[in-house]
Amino acid sequence: MVFTSLEICCLSLSAMTAIVVLLGHAAGRFSGARFFPHLLPFTLGVSGLIVAAALLLLGWLRARRWLGQKAPFLPAALALVLALVIGGFALKGNFYFAFSQFRILVGGKEEAARVTLTHQVFAAYRRQDAAQLQQLIDRAKPYDQDIDAAAAAFDLDPDLLHGVAAAESSFLPRDSKDGGQGLFQITQIPEPAMRQAGERLGVDRPVIVNHRHNGFVAAATLKHYLKQMNNDLFLGLLAYNIGPKNGGLRFIMQQYGATDFITIQPYLQQLPRDYPIRVLSQALAFRLHRLEGKLPAYEEGLNAVRIQHIGVPGL
Repeated sequence: MVFTSLEICCLSLSAMTAIVVLLGHAAGRFSGARFFPHLLPFTLGVSGLIVAAALLLLGWLRARRWLGQKAPFLPAALALVLALVIGGFALKGNFYFAFSQFRILVGGKEEAARVTLTHQVFAAYRRQDAAQLQQLIDRAKPYDQDIDAAAAAFDLDPDLLHGVAAAESSFLPRDSKDGGQGLFQITQIPEPAMRQAGERLGVDRPVIVNHRHNGFVAAATLKHYLKQMNNDLFLGLLAYNIGPKNGGLRFIMQQYGATDFITIQPYLQQLPRDYPIRVLSQALAFRLHRLEGKLPAYEEGLNAVRIQHIGVPGL
C-alpha cells in the first residue's frame, strides 16, 4: 500500500510538471490569434500530448506488471526516479517562464493584466537608485517591529506595509501640508478602520502621532480599501491613496465604467495613478533585502528571473 501510494504521487507529480512545462512552452511559442501559424499548431500539439500520455500510461502499466514480479518496490522506485529526473529537467529548462505562460493560458485576460502590472513593478524597481533604496531601508529599521506587528494584526504582507510607508513619508514622519500625519501620512480615516485599529491595539481611540498607532491605523485602512476593491491589490492601494476625495475610487470607477486598474488609469490624469507601482516597487526592495541581505541589480546575470520568481509582495 505504501509503495502504491508513493508510485501514484510520483507519477502524478511527473505528469503535472510535464503538462505545465509543455503547455507553457507551447503557449509561448505559438502565442497569437491567427489560425495557421498559431491556433492550429497549438491544437495539434495538445492532441499529440494527449496521445503521448495515453501511450505512456499503457507502457507504464505493462512495465509495472513486469517490475512488480521482480520486486514489489521497483515500480515505486522507478516512479520516484522519473519524478526526480523530470523535476530536474524542468528546473534546468527555465521552468519559471513555462509556468508564467501556463498561468496566462489558464488565467486568460485577468492573468495577462496581472503579468503586465507586475512587470511595471519590476521595471520601476530596476529604475530606482540602489543607494536611495538602501537609505530607505536603513531609515525604516527603528519602525520595523511596529510595522510588522500592524501587518500581522491585519493579515497583510509586512513588506507591502513597508512599501506604503516608504511611498508616503520616506520614513521621515512629519505633518504634511495636506494634513497627513506620521509614517503613513494618515488623513481621513474610515470609521470602521479606526475602530478596528483601536480594538487590535487595545485602546479606545488610536493616537495618530504615535508611530505604532499610526501603523495600525494605516494597516486597518488599507485592509478596508482592499475589501472594498475585492482584494485587488492595485485598486486597493490606489483607493488608500485617494481616500474619500472625489467620492472615492469606487465612485470614480462607476462614473467612468472602469472595471480594473488598467481601465481606470487613463482617467486619473489629476490623481496618482502611479502610486501602486511606486509602493510595490519599494515593497519589492524590502522583500529582496530581507531575503538576500542586499538589493540585487535587476539587469545583472539571472537576477531578473530570480526576482520575478520571488514575486511582488501582496500578490
